[in-house]
Formats: sequence, structure tokens, C-alpha cells
Amino acid sequence: MSTFRWVRIFACTAVRRCAWLWLAAALLIACGGTARAQDTRSGDGFLFRPPIGDVAVRAGFDLASAGSDVFKFVTDELTVNKRDFSAASISFDLAFRVTPRVDAVFTVGTARSTMNSEFRNWLDNNNQPIKQQTVFQRVPVTGSIRAYLAAPGRSIGRFAWIPKRYAPYVGAGGGVMWYQLSQQGDFIDFTTLNVFPDSFESSGWTPTVHAFAGTDVSLTPRVALTVEGRYQWASAPLSVDYKGFDRIDLSGFAVTTGIAFRY
Repeated sequence: MSTFRWVRIFACTAVRRCAWLWLAAALLIACGGTARAQDTRSGDGFLFRPPIGDVAVRAGFDLASAGSDVFKFVTDELTVNKRDFSAASISFDLAFRVTPRVDAVFTVGTARSTMNSEFRNWLDNNNQPIKQQTVFQRVPVTGSIRAYLAAPGRSIGRFAWIPKRYAPYVGAGGGVMWYQLSQQGDFIDFTTLNVFPDSFESSGWTPTVHAFAGTDVSLTPRVALTVEGRYQWASAPLSVDYKGFDRIDLSGFAVTTGIAFRY
């Protein structure tokens, strides 16, 4: 038998073996995909019905508007910038399904900034900086309606509910906000130019409203990553410690991300 014929037989045998290997691999992949699909549809309990809500924890950054005159006075006289009143934030959500595309959401959050400062243009009698500390905190307690732009999941027959990979939403709501603005340290009496130690504080509850938009990204049938942007509006009268100032601006825009657990 010629060498050329041996080479041709060997090549044909190799091709046939490769074809069988590719076929076997395709069958394994197909079986694996079917098994995964069956596992997803059968779920781990709650997928036999749509979830009735979720709990979530979100963290991010709250950009304070700081638009009222008390903030202008502080930033003009002290070594504090407007952006210093912004702070990291954390929020906790409890949601209940109202309709297939609408949730009622109850939220508690907090953002707190602490700033060490000194007077920009003044020194004490010993030519030392006149130092103080400022704390600004906001704690909104709110209720919202969250509406998904499309159904966040779909039913498969009567027994399974499959979440969509992406579920964008919008919403709005309102509630109350507790706030605190406090300052401790040394200050100047601009009438006598004397330096004196003191503390000033204003705190209390005030109404607030907000609007938001975001999206849920399903990681598993039970767990989703949530990304949200929210703007809240609020203001409040200041205490007698800040007599002569207008209402304090408590508004701001927050960007958060977190984890939601469906139940």
C-alpha cells in the first residue's frame, strides 16, 4: 500500500474521531443546559410563586445641597468647604409587592459628616488658630411607591417564577427626616473680638419628599444587585442657637448600590 494511501486513511480516521468527539461534547453541553434550565425552573422553594417583597441594604454617597445661609456663613468664616457637608450614606429598605410591577417600600437611612476647622482670617491672642468641630447629620424615614418599567420577572406555567436579568424602576415618596447641625470649640464675638469656648446645636424632625430611579440586576433567583439615584427635598427652622438664619437646607442627591434579598 502506498504511503499516500496510508496518509489518506489516517486523515479520514482522525476526522471521524474528531467528529464523534464534537458530537459527544455537543450532547454533553445540551444535556447540561437542559439540566440547568430544569434546575432554574424548579427553583429552591420560592420560585414556585412570585416573591412577595424584598429586603435590601444600600450604601453610597450623599451630596448635600447645603444651599442655605447658615452653610454660607460657616464656609465663609471657617476652613470648611461646601462639599464637606456631603458624606457616605447607608440605607435599609423593606419592600412589599402591591401589584406585579409596583412595590411599597419603607426606608431608613443616614448620612453624617464631621469637620474639624478653624477661622479663616482670625487668630487668638497667642497667635494660635481658633479651632472648632462641626457635625451635620440627616436621617430620613420614608415610604415610597416603586414602579418597574416592565415586569421584573415572568411565570413559567403555574409553578415557577423567573426574575429578569435587569429590572429598571422609578419611584417617589415622602416621610420625615431627623437632622442635626452642631458645632463645638472656640468662637469669636465679632462685637468685642473676644474668643470664647461654646457649643451650638439645632436638631429635630421635618417633612421630606423624594424621587428616585434605579435598576435591579439579578445575581440569583433570590439575590439582586440594586443601583439607585435619589434626590430628596427638605428644610427645617433652626434653633435659637442659630438665631437670625433662615431655614436650613437639608436637600441632596444620593447615589447608592447594594444587595436585595427577595422573599
